[in-house]
Amino acid sequence: MISRPGRHCTVELQALPARIGQVRRIVSAQLRYWHLDVLIDPAALAVTELLTNVHRHAEPDKHCTVEITLMLDRLTVSVRDRDPRLPRMTEPDPASTHGRGLGMVAAVTESWGMHAPEDGSGKVVWFTLPVPQPAVTPAPPEPAHPVEAAVPTEAPAPAGPVPASPEELTWLPDPIGAGAGSPEPASASASATVPDRSGTCEPSPA
Repeated sequence: MISRPGRHCTVELQALPARIGQVRRIVSAQLRYWHLDVLIDPAALAVTELLTNVHRHAEPDKHCTVEITLMLDRLTVSVRDRDPRLPRMTEPDPASTHGRGLGMVAAVTESWGMHAPEDGSGKVVWFTLPVPQPAVTPAPPEPAHPVEAAVPTEAPAPAGPVPASPEELTWLPDPIGAGAGSPEPASASASATVPDRSGTCEPSPA
């Protein structure tokens, strides 16, 4: 039976070799669902070692319960069986493949432990793994306020009439009686037109 309320998953099983592999896959799938892929390998390895110990040593039967609990910064996995005897971690024999279960659990987890209820109903062996925190992406710096260039204000229009440029001047015929003393513009160019006495304009000779 599998129960998954919120951030808690419980699996009840008989710790037999075929079922141990199935629970390993259940644990891996649950951690993947919680987006904790980085914890799959150590959690699956540790829970496999604890279930193997139940299969080898627990009495009177192999019934056990695996609980997975996810807190804010810690994942806790526990295995409860019906044997009240607490396991002991011994120095493994280099020539033997047995006796390494708890040492392996201690090597791949953050912490581990065990306790037996006072009513003698069995024991619980557990381990924890730290939950990696998401990297905090620094907020982009606020753009500097653009410096507004000073817009030159237009000079006020002069009160009086604006004199025309020499190119814009139109010369009128000299009044009768005007002679050589009539003023001429100093900047008149060769292309300026000089009116004659008849009122028609022709280009002045260069």
